[in-house]
Amino acid sequence: QPMAHVLERMRVKDMVVEPCDPHEIADFIETWHYSKNVHGVVENAKYCFKLTYDERLIGAAIFGRVAMANVWRKYAESEDDILELRRLACIDDTPKNTESYFIGRCLRWLKKNTDIKTIISYADEEYGHKGIIYRAANFEYVGMTQPGRVIIWNGKRYHDRTIRNRRWKNGKRTDELAPIAIQLTEALKKGEAYWHKTPGKHIYKYDLRRK
Repeated sequence: QPMAHVLERMRVKDMVVEPCDPHEIADFIETWHYSKNVHGVVENAKYCFKLTYDERLIGAAIFGRVAMANVWRKYAESEDDILELRRLACIDDTPKNTESYFIGRCLRWLKKNTDIKTIISYADEEYGHKGIIYRAANFEYVGMTQPGRVIIWNGKRYHDRTIRNRRWKNGKRTDELAPIAIQLTEALKKGEAYWHKTPGKHIYKYDLRRK
């Protein structure tokens, strides 16, 4: 059945949210997320979810380690207590409240099945994102990050820390540079990639163990 016909009768209450493998949704997120990029996100994913309707994939979310080093200290007592919602994407033209419904179901699953205490996420002002979906999902607004910069390479955006990424082995970070860090450094040297300044991002926090 053509997707247009599916969208016409789609209702949020009929959508299904399930845990999944990160590789099951990687291509979907590269297609539908504004960054077009899952480098470093899939590798460090802790919990992933897919949103389906009529057995069709219409949304995906990846929760992982907090991306910025030591940022977890602002919001948690232990790094194991906190996750960052690293990627959230849905197809265009889904019904109103689809994303907040999706996030809510993910949070409910995490609360029931893990010991995680806090979730943080960011809304990117550069793309006009203010975090409306996080407010709708009862996240708390906690301020903005400092302006930063990203690397643009082959039409994809990479956080500036990507050129410092280290390989992970047996769940631990090594001193060896990750392949993507080496590739980006070379691309910058050759002029194939370039730096792009970005405004700050809105920061949102959700306490899973709130009373």
